[in-house]
This record gives sequence, C-alpha cells and structure tokens, in this order.
Amino acid sequence: MDFDSDGLAARIVRARAERRPLRPLTDERTLSMEQAYAVQDGVTRLRLASGQQIIGWKLGYTSLAMREQMGVSEMNAGPLTDAMSLRDGATVPATLVQPLVEPEIALILGRTMPVNAGLADVLAATERAYACLEVVDPIWQDRRFRIEDNTADGSSAACFVLGAPLDLADLPSIAVTMSHNGEVTGQATGAAAGGHPAAGVAWLAGLLAGRGEALEPGDIVLTGGLTHAVPLEPGDEIAATFEEGARAVRVSVRR
Repeated sequence: MDFDSDGLAARIVRARAERRPLRPLTDERTLSMEQAYAVQDGVTRLRLASGQQIIGWKLGYTSLAMREQMGVSEMNAGPLTDAMSLRDGATVPATLVQPLVEPEIALILGRTMPVNAGLADVLAATERAYACLEVVDPIWQDRRFRIEDNTADGSSAACFVLGAPLDLADLPSIAVTMSHNGEVTGQATGAAAGGHPAAGVAWLAGLLAGRGEALEPGDIVLTGGLTHAVPLEPGDEIAATFEEGARAVRVSVRR
C-alpha cells in the first residue's frame, strides 16, 4: 500500500474538524515510527497553515502508569501550539472529541538545549517548572490505538493548563494527587516520569536533533503524565494538587 503522509494527515485533521473518530491507521496498514512522525509533520503543517504557532512540545508515555493504561511500550512526542494553551480553571473547547486529562510537570526553557543533553543539561537550560494538566484527545475510535497512530496524531495533544510555578530543586519528590469531581483518582510523584521529569526532555532533544530541530528558549515542554489519564465528560472538573513540603498548588480544567 502506497504511503501518502500528507493524505493521512489531512484525514486526521478533517476527522477532528468533523468531530468524527477514525479507525486506527494501523488497522489498515503497517506504519513505522519514522512514517508516523512524517504524518505528524503533515498535521502540524496544516495547523500552522490555519494560523497556529508552535510554542513547545509534549512527551508521551514517560510513566509506567500511562504505558500500561494505553498499552504502549515506548515514549513519543508531539508539538504544542498556542491554540492549545488554556488558563487555569478554564473549560475545554467544545470541539474536543473524547478528551482525557493527566497531571504533569511542565518545564519552560531559558536557553537552547544541547544536542547530546543529559539530565544536568536539561536542568541548567530550564528557566522554570510549573504544575500542569494536559488534555489529550485521541481521534481514534474507542480510544483504541497503537503507538504509531498516537504519534501520527501528535501524541493526541489537545490542550494544556499551566498552574503555579514549582521548585526546580527537587522535582522527583513532588507529590501529585489527581481528582475527578472531588474524588481522588490517582497519586504519584514527579519521579513517575521516567525517574525525573527532566529525563524525557533529554530524550526529546536527541529526537529533535535527528530531525534537524532543537529545543529553544521559551519552549514549553510537558514532561509526561504522572498518573492514569481520566476521561473528561460534560459537567466534569478534573484537578491535580502538587505538594512541595508544606506548600500545595492546585490546577484544574472543566468541560
């Protein structure tokens, strides 16, 4: 079967515009990860053509909890655009199809990331960390997909909410509690993201270098879900509380 990355990208973008879930691409063809990123690039070009701007990147499946929930075995990444940024407590756009929410730690970079970045390089290049909720919105029917489908769809990036700043000094120890309409749904620490939230950013720097891109000053990086993702239904509020010693930071989103 011929591989038409732009045609597959247009199919994804059209389905989103029509709020119509798709059968996974991998139900009908074999996709390599290289091909999946080529489709993602096509989706990104269409978003940019609509007037959106890239403001950073999201990491997917840095935690065991998310890999187990979604049945995938490796990390991936996708771009964030300015249209995805929501204020704390906001209601998500009505255009979302089947959204889920996960708590994350977001990093904002203060300088360009080295190509062969290690953990210390990531922390040195990071200007600030934030409490964050990411809203993912898989376009795939019944939220059923393989890692290649998810990658093609930009790692299902839909929206994100930045809360208050967090202390960069000990991100792995930050305790996170997720709640759905006031009921606790999961707990974790920052270490759930591959041992340290900055670890996946080093991997991302290498991925982008292989594609002729780089992490730049001002980029926002969502470092991966820390607990299982929770479906966001009409009327719901999902919140996460991040605890640093005696200090607690809450961030929320509604539908």
